[in-house]
Amino acid sequence: MGNAGGPRTLNNDVSSVIASTRFSVLDRSRIRAGHDGPQALRDTVRLAEEAETLGYHRFWVSEHHSVPGVAGSAPTVLAAAVAAATSTIRVGTGGVMLPNHQPLLVAEQFGVLESLFPGRIDMGLGRSVGFTDGIRRALGRDKSAAEDFAGQLTELLGWLDGTQRSHPQVHALPAEGLRIPPFLLATGEGAGIAAAAGLPLVVGDLRGREKLLRAVERYRREFRPSSWAAEPYVVVAGTIALAGSTEEARRLLIPEAWSMAHSRTHGVFPPLVPAEQVEARTMTEKERRFYESGLRGHLHGTEDEVATELETVIKETGADEVLVTTSTYDCAALVDSLRRLSRMARLTPHRSGW
Repeated sequence: MGNAGGPRTLNNDVSSVIASTRFSVLDRSRIRAGHDGPQALRDTVRLAEEAETLGYHRFWVSEHHSVPGVAGSAPTVLAAAVAAATSTIRVGTGGVMLPNHQPLLVAEQFGVLESLFPGRIDMGLGRSVGFTDGIRRALGRDKSAAEDFAGQLTELLGWLDGTQRSHPQVHALPAEGLRIPPFLLATGEGAGIAAAAGLPLVVGDLRGREKLLRAVERYRREFRPSSWAAEPYVVVAGTIALAGSTEEARRLLIPEAWSMAHSRTHGVFPPLVPAEQVEARTMTEKERRFYESGLRGHLHGTEDEVATELETVIKETGADEVLVTTSTYDCAALVDSLRRLSRMARLTPHRSGW
């Protein structure tokens, strides 16, 4: 998106739509060129501290295995570090990939987190299984592990509320009886699973608007109230980049767009590099095609420009919450982007339920 006709002033209707929506942050612990994995994890913790100061509702971390450009391989461990460094923001996972793990172990890990940081822990769950055959073998899984995701989910929730009967006299301690809000990360079929289980839905990305809207529509149509959620709750996830100008905001997208292009053409997802290094590259035709595709469709620009697009997204989806998933090389520019979004959305630090 660009600036057609110069800066605009936010009207009261736009401001009220955005101001009534929760905003949260997902950080993938992206490794940056010249820095190592441990530094990326420390950057995640520092970003969480900034997000809390800026008034974001949640801060989530992700699960990736054997990816050179991502340090976040143990989300519940990292979530513990984030929760220890903060005091009011909700902390969770976006998500733990349930097919990679035994449901009992996942329940126990979240039980420990909730016991240490009561009232602040979210359990975001995904249905992906290791990215390659080698990773899946190392995890002791295969592609079919995700086929019974609904069953795995039922077992996990049963460990939390004490209703599981598959393993008599076995209990997930200290998780059993604790209220740890579950969220399902989903697209397509996953939306139906979230609806059937009566769980909040996390869906993205913002570039595939028609697919996103179909998933949300199905979720709302098929939703069955449960002990976890009485009514549908939709979290829309995607890249949002703000800066002092449209061009500055676009440059925030460049490092991630190149990493995606490189992964699709070379099979390896690399660390992020500065935007100027990407701009100076001579790309093959195939690399250029993936790179330019990776730049399109994200919400980026000045505060007024992004507000207009964001209002449309929230109104079209009826989103209760927006999860910002932006990654870039420049940590200071990322914090500035989150600061601008916080100001635009009128966020204030507070403690509240999920």
